[in-house]
Amino acid sequence: MKAYRAAILRFAPDHSAIFDEDGLLVVGPDASGTQRVQAVGPYRTLGPKYPGLPVEHLPGRILAPGFVDMHIHYPQTDIIGSPADGLLPWLENYTFPAEKQFSAQEHAAEVASFFIAELLRNGLTTALAFATSHPTSVNALFSEAQKNHMRLITGKVLQDQNSPDGVRDDTEQSLLDTEALIRRWHGVDRLGYAITPRFVPTSSAAQLRGAGVLASKYPDVWVQSHVAENLGEIAWVRDLYPAARSYLSVYEDFGLLRPRAVYAHCIHFDDVDRALMRDSGTVAAISPTSNLFLGSGFFDYEGADRIGFGYGLASDVGGGTSFSPFHTMRAAYYVGREGQTKPGLSLNPQNLWWQHTAGAAAALGLGGVVGNLAVGCEADFLVLNPQATPLLARKTARAQSLDELLFSLIVLADDRAVERTVISQAK
Repeated sequence: MKAYRAAILRFAPDHSAIFDEDGLLVVGPDASGTQRVQAVGPYRTLGPKYPGLPVEHLPGRILAPGFVDMHIHYPQTDIIGSPADGLLPWLENYTFPAEKQFSAQEHAAEVASFFIAELLRNGLTTALAFATSHPTSVNALFSEAQKNHMRLITGKVLQDQNSPDGVRDDTEQSLLDTEALIRRWHGVDRLGYAITPRFVPTSSAAQLRGAGVLASKYPDVWVQSHVAENLGEIAWVRDLYPAARSYLSVYEDFGLLRPRAVYAHCIHFDDVDRALMRDSGTVAAISPTSNLFLGSGFFDYEGADRIGFGYGLASDVGGGTSFSPFHTMRAAYYVGREGQTKPGLSLNPQNLWWQHTAGAAAALGLGGVVGNLAVGCEADFLVLNPQATPLLARKTARAQSLDELLFSLIVLADDRAVERTVISQAK
């Protein structure tokens, strides 16, 4: 076992933050060898209980849970920040040309290596990621995550229509490939598989039906896709399925709404859609930097909380504009405040941080596993430096409350504040 002494941020069951200004975090292996949190709390209480245990003292630093990204596209790493008139032109001009290259194993592996390193550099220790329609892309990303002992979920994109050559797949083969990848990777080490239709317009009814069959056959795998991101996309789905009640209901009709189903965006919803999310156990991956960048709209926090469905934060790189969780939390605050198209509200800093850690983990069905520094959680954590830049140091030194400290980090921090990322791994 090993212990770390510093300020410690963690979360209570009611989602509120617990902050030990002088805390002790004790990590060590469980019966299987996985590093887990063995004890956490004030140093004055825990220190005497662990005499002789090696303690790394980190004065002025904050130990925090590793961040959880609920929706990110690893093949879009190289098109982040590309200009476009909106989602559909962006897909046509940048996304699909970039994704064609992932049929080549060497390219997929090189991008996967950079992508995993960039996640860890920014303090993201768990991610639910899209690959491409090529099995090579899935194998490359899983292999790199496994090498880094990272908890990662991904899957082969399903898209057998309305897609260009090079990314369009074959209906039957795509489903055979998906099942083969599930059997190869799901549950291996810290890896999980996600059945991944890109979105309704790019999958035929036969492909969506097949995905639903697999989702029923393998209930512990994840499902991920996009829904209700922008008005043009919604109109396209309406043309394809004129009898459907809503865009979201198309996924329901194919058996793709259930626990461990994660849908990015969920912006243009009514209360019937929100109730369908709640009742099916489906959750939303809120992607604020992407939604602001592409002009898609604003996630309605008030509506989600009023009806009561789960959600968490996501970068959505490359539509999203940064890997940094601090940028994502800051953008989520902007989205929450917008009050012209929906009720505006000010998200509490503790809640914003929870959405990107313990809340996102719970939404993924991984509550108590990652996203927190509670006893029993896997020992993924960050060493944060609140003096990483002159302005951040000046601001955090003047914080009079935990909310002020956390909000200063949300607004002013970036990857420079992540001094170290520690990943749980078997010893």
